[in-house]
Amino acid sequence: MRILLRINPGASRTSVGGRYDGPAGPALVVAVVARAVEGQATRAVLQAVAAAFGVRRSAVTLVRGSTSRDKLVEVEGEGSEIQARLERLLRSNVR
Repeated sequence: MRILLRINPGASRTSVGGRYDGPAGPALVVAVVARAVEGQATRAVLQAVAAAFGVRRSAVTLVRGSTSRDKLVEVEGEGSEIQARLERLLRSNVR
C-alpha cells in the first residue's frame, strides 16, 4: 500500500501519527530526530514507519521524495491490516 508522508526532521523525538492536509491529499506525519543531511532523515523515517506498521524495515520502500518533506512510501504487508493501522495513526494526536 502506498502512503503519503509529511516529514518533520530535527524533532526532539521520533513519532509517527497525526494528519497533514497538503496539496497532494492527507498525509501521515512522521517526526524524526535525524536532520535532513545526507539522507539521514529519510533513513530514520523509513525505520520509524516500519516500526509503526509492525513490518520489517525492508518492507518499507521510498517511492518518491528523497529530498522533500513530502514523501511517498510503499508498505508491504496484509492490506487490511496496513489500512487499519494507517487510519489509527492518522487519527492520533502524536506530535
